[in-house]
Amino acid sequence: MGQALLLTGRPGVGKTTVIHSVVARLGARAGGFYTEEIRERGQRSGFRLVALDGPTGLLASVHTRSPYRVGKYRVCLDDLERVGVAALRRAVEQVDLSVVVVDEIGKMELTSPAFREAVLAALESPRPVLATVMARPEPWVDAVKARAGVRVVEVTLDNRQAMPGRILDWLHGAQGCISGSLAQGPVSGPVSA
Repeated sequence: MGQALLLTGRPGVGKTTVIHSVVARLGARAGGFYTEEIRERGQRSGFRLVALDGPTGLLASVHTRSPYRVGKYRVCLDDLERVGVAALRRAVEQVDLSVVVVDEIGKMELTSPAFREAVLAALESPRPVLATVMARPEPWVDAVKARAGVRVVEVTLDNRQAMPGRILDWLHGAQGCISGSLAQGPVSGPVSA
């Protein structure tokens, strides 16, 4: 079982921006996926999935028909599994990757049992996992946060600029133990379920 670093924090604080910065520095050594906002006329209308090896899809939209709803958005389960879940599975199988990226483990993604399975497979793999995760309590997510080898770090306005460098330091030491450099700023250990 590998190590995992889960970034949490309030919405809009910059968790995905931190992920983008780390991925940009790692290039092809990172696998998995991230999400992007879709905006229309200045308003957020949905979210796009972007696999780090190319494929894209629609995670959720106000315009989509789907039985899975989170707030005003309808979740596109087919695209979540075709792009997001498939990207996680490919990343777990690639032996030359430095990290498996999951942006994010949240309400929309949790509508898919296949997504939950892919996250658990990534956590069981020998590769480090870097993910963003919802802060609010949720039983399945709380159990993930409580797993051995998982570290939860809060991204704040004060630490978000330094966080990519700290994460890269963590990745360099993740095969042995979690780097102490993440301890600068708000950090919590495993959260009990």
